[in-house]
Amino acid sequence: MRGLEWGRLYETYRKQPYNPQKVSEEVKKLYADPYVKTRKGIFEYILGGSVDTKLLDVRVFDEATKKSVYAKQTQESEEKGISNCPLCAIGHVANKSKIWKLTEMDADHVTAWSKGGSTDTKNCQMLCKTHNRAKGNR
Repeated sequence: MRGLEWGRLYETYRKQPYNPQKVSEEVKKLYADPYVKTRKGIFEYILGGSVDTKLLDVRVFDEATKKSVYAKQTQESEEKGISNCPLCAIGHVANKSKIWKLTEMDADHVTAWSKGGSTDTKNCQMLCKTHNRAKGNR
C-alpha cells in the first residue's frame, strides 16, 4: 500500500459509496490471484468498479484486441480457404475449413502468459473454444 496516490484516489472516488467489508474481501482475493501482476493497481481497480484490468496487468485480452485479431485472422483464412482457428486448419478434415464465429472462439496467448508472453495484439491468436481449452500452458 506504500507508494499509492491516496490523495488522487480520494479525490477521484470519494463520492461513491463502498462497503468496507466487500472492498476488503476483494482486495484479499486479488492479492491471492496469481494472474494479477501489479498489486499497486488493486485499490484503484476496485474503487473504479472493477473494470479497468490494465491496472492489474492481468492476462486477459480486452474486447477490442479480440475483435481486431479475429477480423484479421478470419480475413486471411477466408482468402486461403482454411479455418480461422489455426489448430483446426492443420487438424482433422471436419473443421479444416470451418470459419468460427467470434463467440465460438477464445483469445489465446501465442507465447504463454505464464512464460512471459505479453497480453497485446502481437501475442494474441483466436482459437476455437475446444482447441483453446485443450492447449493448456503451451
